[in-house]
Amino acid sequence: MVLALALAGSSAAMASEAPRFSRFTYQGQSQEQATPAAGEYRNPILSGYYPDPSVTRVGDDYYLVNSSFAHFPGLPVFHSKDLVHWTQIGNAIDRPGQLDFTGRRTSEAVFAPDITYHAGTFYIVNTCVSCKGNFVITAKNPAGPWSDPIWLPFEGIDPSIYWEGDRAYIVNNRAPAEPPRYEGHRAIWVQEYDWRAGKMVGESTQLINGGVDIAKKPVWIEGPHIFRKDGYYYLTAAEGGTSVNHSQVVFRSRELRGPYQPFAGNPILTQRDLDPARPNPITSAGHAELVQTQTGDWWATFLAVRPYQGNYYNIGRETFLLPVTWRDGWPIILPHGQTIPFTAAAPRLPQQRPPALPTSGDFAYTDTFAGPKLAMQWIGVRTPQTPVYHIDRHELVLDRGAAMGDLTGVPAFVARRQQHHNATISTTVRFTPDADGERAGLAAMQSDQNFLFFGITRLAGKPMVALYTSDKGAERLVASAPLAAAGPVTLTIRATGGTMAFAYQAGGATRTLASDVDARFLSTEAAGGFVGTLIGPYAFRR
Repeated sequence: MVLALALAGSSAAMASEAPRFSRFTYQGQSQEQATPAAGEYRNPILSGYYPDPSVTRVGDDYYLVNSSFAHFPGLPVFHSKDLVHWTQIGNAIDRPGQLDFTGRRTSEAVFAPDITYHAGTFYIVNTCVSCKGNFVITAKNPAGPWSDPIWLPFEGIDPSIYWEGDRAYIVNNRAPAEPPRYEGHRAIWVQEYDWRAGKMVGESTQLINGGVDIAKKPVWIEGPHIFRKDGYYYLTAAEGGTSVNHSQVVFRSRELRGPYQPFAGNPILTQRDLDPARPNPITSAGHAELVQTQTGDWWATFLAVRPYQGNYYNIGRETFLLPVTWRDGWPIILPHGQTIPFTAAAPRLPQQRPPALPTSGDFAYTDTFAGPKLAMQWIGVRTPQTPVYHIDRHELVLDRGAAMGDLTGVPAFVARRQQHHNATISTTVRFTPDADGERAGLAAMQSDQNFLFFGITRLAGKPMVALYTSDKGAERLVASAPLAAAGPVTLTIRATGGTMAFAYQAGGATRTLASDVDARFLSTEAAGGFVGTLIGPYAFRR
C-alpha cells in the first residue's frame, strides 16, 4: 500500500470536511555544542537543506541562492549585510507558470543556481534537470518577482555568469570534446551570452577536460565560477562528486578562454583525507563560490554536511562560510588536513542583528497561520497547478490530491526543512476520516519512496492514531492506537540523530505511540538524492 497524501484546490463546500491544522512548532538543537565567542560566527550559516550556495555582492549587500530540486516554491533567495546573518527575502521560482516539475523526482529539477548583478538587474542562471535544461531568469528586485525562464541551447548543468565590462559569459559543466574516457568524465566550457537579446553567441570553448589531472580520472567536475584578479582569470569548480570525496579546485589563465593551469596545491577545500571517526565531523565539502567584500577581504560559501553516524545525515547538505587566504597568487579556502571549524572570526563587516528567524545554531519558531498565505519558508513537492492550501481563521486547511510517491501529481503536503539532527516538531490537527485509509497529520519526507506518516487515520472502520513508514516504496504500519473520541489531536515528533519518537495528545491525555524508531531511512545515505528531510502537515482523502 502506498502512503497517500493529497494537495489540490479547495472549495468552500469541502472546507468543513478537510483536515485543519492550528499550529506548527519547531525546536532544534545542534548535536555539536559550539558557542561563538565575541567577534566570531558559527557554521553552518544556513542549517539544514540549503545546498549549492551561490553568493554575490552588490555594494554593501550580499545575496545568496540555493538549490531546491523538485520542491516548490524553489530557489530560496537570502540577503545579508555581514555574510553571517541571513534573511530569506523570496523564492525565485514561486509561480507554476515559470517551471513545470510534473513527473520530476524529488532530486531532479533545479540544480545548482548562480546569482549575479549587472546594470540594475539580478540574474539567476540554472538548470532544470529532466525538464527543459539550462535557463536564465531576471529580476530588478532580488526578492522578486523573477521573470519566466529564457531557455539556453546547450547541454550540461551548473551554469554561472562571468561579467566583463558590458559582456557576459556563461561557464558550465558539459560533455567533453571527446568520447568520455570513464564514468563521471565531464568538462567545463565557456560561451558568450548576449544578455540584451537573451541568447548565446559565438563559439563554445572547452576550458577544463576532466579536472585537475585527467590521468587520475577525476570525476564530476562541476559548479564552475570565473572571476578576475591581478591580471588572471580564476576558475574554481567542484570535483569528486558531492559525497565524501567532494572537493573544490582552482585553475587560472591570462586569457578568458585559456589555457588554464591547475594550482599545484589543489584541492583548496576538502575533508576527504581526514579521519572519518573524528568527533562531530563535517564532511563532503565543496561547491564553493568566492566573493570579495567591500573591505577587500575574500570569503567563500560552500556546501558540507554534518553526519550523526558514519555517512548518515537526514537534514541534507548545508551552507558554510570560511575566509579565503591568498598565497603566491592562488586562493586557499582551507589548508590540507584542517577540519572545517564550527566557530571562526567573523568577517570585517558592520555587525548585523540576528534575524527574527535564525538560520544557524539552536533555534525555535512557531507558525500560527496568521496571514493569508504561508511564509516563504514553506515548500511542497512538485509544481501545483491549482492552489495547494488555504488559511481559514488561523488554521491551515489541506484538501484532496495525489498520493505521495505518485510522480504524476502533487501531494497534500506543505513542510519546513528539518534543520537539526535533534529536533521537536509539533502540530494540532482536527480530522474525522470517512473511509479506511484516509489520513491527516505530520509527514517526514526525504524522497518519493522514503517518508513517514504520523497522525489520524481509519483502520477497519475505527478512528486511530498511526505511524506508517515507507522505505524504498514499501509501506509498513509501525504502530497504532484507537482514538476514543473525535476532537483535536496534538502530534509531536522528536528526532534524535538517527532515531525518532512519536507522541500524541487527545482527550487531555498524552501518550507515546512509538519510540526509538530507526529513522536512518530518511537519510541521504539510505534514500539517495541531494535533498534533506521535510516535515509538515499533509492529508489524504478519498
